[in-house]
Amino acid sequence: MSWSTRGLAELAGTTVNTIRHYHRVGLLEEPERHDNGYKQYEVRHLVSLLRIRRLADLGVPLSQIGEGGTGHRGPEALRDLDAELAASIERLAGVRREIAAILREEAPAHVPAGFASVASRLSEADSSMIHIYTRLYDETALADVREMVAAEPDDVSAEIERLPADAEEETRQALVERLARLFEKNLIEYPWLNDPVSRLSKSRLVTAETFVEAAAELYNPAQLDVLVRASALARERLASREPAAPAEGT
Repeated sequence: MSWSTRGLAELAGTTVNTIRHYHRVGLLEEPERHDNGYKQYEVRHLVSLLRIRRLADLGVPLSQIGEGGTGHRGPEALRDLDAELAASIERLAGVRREIAAILREEAPAHVPAGFASVASRLSEADSSMIHIYTRLYDETALADVREMVAAEPDDVSAEIERLPADAEEETRQALVERLARLFEKNLIEYPWLNDPVSRLSKSRLVTAETFVEAAAELYNPAQLDVLVRASALARERLASREPAAPAEGT
C-alpha cells in the first residue's frame, strides 16, 4: 500500500504544504519516486507523519521534534510545555476576569488593568497617569492607588478636570485646601507614599523623570499648580503633627 502526497495529507488530516514543510526541516523522510516521477509514501511515512502531528498538536515546537517524531525530549519536554500552558491558562483567566469587570462596570475597554470598578471616577488625565503608574509601581502600590480613588469624594477628579488653565487664585486656593486634606489622609493611611522606593518597579530616577514629563503634558498649568501646592501643604501639615525627635543625650 502506498499513497501520493495528497493522499497521505488527506489520510493524516493535514495539508500537502505541511508535509512539504516537514520535508524541508528534516522531520519527515522523503520517499523514493516511482518511474512516473510521483512520490509514493509507505506506512512508515504515515506513522512518522502522525507522530509528528501528535506532538505538534500537544504544542511541542517543531524545533524540539526529531526526525519521524521520535527524537524529542519526551517527559522533560512535556513538563516544560505543561508549565507554559499552565501559565497561559492563568493569564487568560485573568484576562477573562478583566473583561467581565469592564462589562459589569460599563467601563471603557482601555481602562487601566484592575481599575474597572473605579473607572467612572477617573478623568482622562487621571486614567492616563494610572496607565503610566502600571509601568512604574508594583502591584501592591497599584492596589493602594485603586483604594485611594475609590475613597475620594465623587466630584474631586471632575473639579480638577474642569479647572481652566487661567483659573483665578481664589479658585485655586479653595481646591488646594480641599486636596491637601485628601492628600494628608492618604499619606497617613499609605505611609509608603512618603518614600515610595520600596514600591517602584523602575529606578527612582526613571520614575521621577517619567512622572514629571507625564504630569506636565496631561495637566494644564493651573491643575499642576494646584496639585503641587496641595501635595506640599499636606506634607507640611503632616510634619507639624509629628512629634519632634528627641535631642541626643536626652
